[in-house]
Amino acid sequence: MTNYDSKLRKQLYKSGFELLHNPVLNKGTAFTERERDEFGLRGLLPPHVHSQKEQIIRVLKNFRAKTSPLSKYIYLMGLKDRNETLFYRAVEDNIEEMMPIIYTPTIGEVCVEYGNIFRGPQGLFITAKDKGHIEDVLRNWPYENIRAIVVTDGERILGLGDLGANGMGIPVGKLSLYTVCAGINPTACLPITIDVGTNNEALLNSVLYVGTKRKRIKGKVYDELLEEFFVSIKKVFPDALIQLEDFATHNAFALLNRYRNDYCVFDDDIQGTASVALAGIYSALKITKEKLRDQKFLFMGMGEAGLGIGRLLVSAMLEEGLTEAQSRRRCFYFDSKGLVVNNRQDINALKREFAQDHQPETNFLSAVQSIKPTALIGVCGQPKVFTEPIIKEMSRLNKRPVIFAFSNPSSKAECTAQEAYTWSQCQAIFAGGSPFGPVKINGKTLVPGQGNNAYIFPGIGLGVLSCGAKIVLDEMFLAAAKTLSKEVTPKDLGAGRIYPPLTKIRIISAKIAQAVAEIAYKRGIAAKSKPINILHKIKSNMYEPNYKKFV
Repeated sequence: MTNYDSKLRKQLYKSGFELLHNPVLNKGTAFTERERDEFGLRGLLPPHVHSQKEQIIRVLKNFRAKTSPLSKYIYLMGLKDRNETLFYRAVEDNIEEMMPIIYTPTIGEVCVEYGNIFRGPQGLFITAKDKGHIEDVLRNWPYENIRAIVVTDGERILGLGDLGANGMGIPVGKLSLYTVCAGINPTACLPITIDVGTNNEALLNSVLYVGTKRKRIKGKVYDELLEEFFVSIKKVFPDALIQLEDFATHNAFALLNRYRNDYCVFDDDIQGTASVALAGIYSALKITKEKLRDQKFLFMGMGEAGLGIGRLLVSAMLEEGLTEAQSRRRCFYFDSKGLVVNNRQDINALKREFAQDHQPETNFLSAVQSIKPTALIGVCGQPKVFTEPIIKEMSRLNKRPVIFAFSNPSSKAECTAQEAYTWSQCQAIFAGGSPFGPVKINGKTLVPGQGNNAYIFPGIGLGVLSCGAKIVLDEMFLAAAKTLSKEVTPKDLGAGRIYPPLTKIRIISAKIAQAVAEIAYKRGIAAKSKPINILHKIKSNMYEPNYKKFV
């Protein structure tokens, strides 16, 4: 055993029976004859020793026998609770089949049903009652070497709204992808839900709701709780990266702005979504043969994702020679009350940033007709708002209209891939936030892209941790978008795919990590010394879900 394994063994089990119930070290029927003798496993396991490959056959047979995405998820989480190494091996080797189960779109249903399917602890819950003792709660986690934390307060889960403590499914899913996509050791990952109540009446009235049954706290009490959380994290897990996830817009921006210069923190909904969207736009421009500076974007929705994408687009257009004001004039937003224009009195400071001098519009089709955008970006959480007349108008205005329906889960998508391709006569360059299957029209097969944040945030995290970056910079997300787009091949583009296959995700994450680390070294914010070959160093340290020989 390695020294690290020895420490885990001493910390987490004393007998063979306990070993078989420890998901980090358990190998199930793959324990060798010598290991069975050494650890007192004789009689506790069936006599035949299986290889990990043989175990995967059993996993796939059981997984594929399940008849619904939710049942598949429950099965995989049960496997993770029994044998973590086997779980990650199965997902990594079958990523295109299993990622939609452990992440979007199934994770939305998981959060809705979380109280009904709860089996056991997957992360830490911190409540308002823990104020003054958050450090103690953090120390209850069994692993000390925490490097990656994903935290939510459950107020804006995907496009589903306030799910309170049920939002734990999001940090659990995201951190699984840190391991699958970027090779970060699962014992270094910690999911956290800050339970400050919920305003969801259905949950408050449910006997199976797992969270605190009270209305959400806000204002000074909320701010003080989050302040204690950040301070405690830095004390207990000083080397950890903190990823904010699915906070309501006002809290998301406030927390990011408040802590980004003093903590290693980023917001995936603001910055990760922006990066994956920009990567898709870069790829689309390879098809249209146009420049970013000449595009005009119309957003449906103006929350974290929409504003984050707009801000990163501005940064990218600055690189192409536009001024900041000129760049902002290329980004139009349509919210629940219409086009965001300067003479509206009901827009807040965040929205004012992108308010335009334009005539008011309360009809989205009319906005398309007057603005004449080259791309539609849907981030509103409202299904079917990209209607047939809108897609047809976009096709009239553009030879190859860019249509991004990014709202999650699939039930919230602004339109489907089938609709975008059919209504545009196969001319749309489409990407969804959730996966859509290949579409066959008139003998042609088109493969829609998925603007999946998993292309971005694991690589960002890997890069930050590999160099010990003290803070996370916006330019890292711009570099990540460029890196991701470079991985899209002419063959991908020919099939309509503007993102690379998920089967390439680990090498993509490593390359993004390299780009992130290079920025950190250049800006002088890296705590670790710079290796001769950054990419080689990153790849050599990535966790592989293979069994270790203990004796």
